[in-house]
Amino acid sequence: MMTGDTIRGRMLAPLPERMRPHDLEGYVGQRHLIGKGCILRNMIESGNLSSFILWGPPGVGKTTLSRIVAKSLGREFFTLSAVSAGVKDVRDVIDKARSNSLFSNGLSPILFIDEIHRFNKSQQDALLGAVEDGTIVLIGATTENPSFEVITPLLSRCQVFVLKSLQKDDLQTLLERALKTDEILKHREISVKETDALFRHSAGDARKLLNILEIVTGAFPADAPLVIDNKAVTSCLQENIAIYDKGGEMHYDVISAFIKSVRGSDPNAAVYYLARMLDGGEDPLFIARRLCILAAEDVGLANPNALLLANATFQIVHTIGMPEARIPLSECTIYLASSPKSNSAYMAINEALAVAKDTQMASVPLYLRNAPTQLMADLGYSDGYKYAHDYPGHFADLEFMPSELIGRKFYEPAQNKQEDGLRARLESIWPKYYPKK
Repeated sequence: MMTGDTIRGRMLAPLPERMRPHDLEGYVGQRHLIGKGCILRNMIESGNLSSFILWGPPGVGKTTLSRIVAKSLGREFFTLSAVSAGVKDVRDVIDKARSNSLFSNGLSPILFIDEIHRFNKSQQDALLGAVEDGTIVLIGATTENPSFEVITPLLSRCQVFVLKSLQKDDLQTLLERALKTDEILKHREISVKETDALFRHSAGDARKLLNILEIVTGAFPADAPLVIDNKAVTSCLQENIAIYDKGGEMHYDVISAFIKSVRGSDPNAAVYYLARMLDGGEDPLFIARRLCILAAEDVGLANPNALLLANATFQIVHTIGMPEARIPLSECTIYLASSPKSNSAYMAINEALAVAKDTQMASVPLYLRNAPTQLMADLGYSDGYKYAHDYPGHFADLEFMPSELIGRKFYEPAQNKQEDGLRARLESIWPKYYPKK
């Protein structure tokens, strides 16, 4: 006899755990890392394993991939959660690794640290020596940019691999595999009529997809045929909505709503979602970093003071902590949401990066190059350069682009009071790039 919770009296793990693959052949997604000839697969096949950090959104296989690496190489596997582990726990694992029999045979154990961005400096310092001398191979998992969260000495000893959200084809593969191979679902008569709602709510997260599938299949009798369509998925999710918490299913939905409310100039919604995050236990520095990004990306040159305030907010939050940090976070959130918006700087650097990628060999004009030696001066370096401050208005009409990019414009002022002034100046000094409208 089988139910959604037991099989022959045995309690079952949740569906995501039951479907966790144990080798690379069963692993879905991240082909840029584990595909034939790709960096992580090469590392596994060669056995030449070095410490690395997996950076990506939740539910894309960071923990699973770490376990597969350990199993494929026959390495002892230790695991810690940065949420609950302290310096003592780190040292205990390192001591075990030093006395481990596998290590004596030349194979360093793997220490997997989930949410490594939550480790403070002293905890990360405790890891450094063991990583450096090869006592352990560190695999860290993080949803945060490791360059912000991992101390430089430790980061310099780790490669960083970026994992991506799963694509529709990946989700389809996982869905079909679960229905065909799971020890519970394969015995049920289930057909999938529509996947739009299923994939939309999954948002590229394998764990979320399988959790939703388990909720939907568990909402209907096991001995009756089940047709999964958009209506069934939406109805089941409305009845089983997860409450917000920093590790929960709605984490990224709430931060997304927060960002879009600030971008959309709604201070009331923005401060509400801020409160949702704080009440759910979100790290206030996580929020402060997002405010810095919002200030640069979405407020931008329409109000340059926004970035100064956001940076000051980050420093203040770091200094005073909660609960007082809620006040500067609220102040900055309301200020950014109420400010005029411009993404002109964001668009300019994105376009310039795309062009720079294809023009790395473009020659810098000779008159813009320094001439520290006589030979360089004889070759024409710096010859013809005009020092702007020697000219009226501190401006000299000189072409600064490489010859093949002359006439190319990346910055287009947005329509707001601040950038209207910038446009007026650019129109006066660069009429060939910024003709008057």
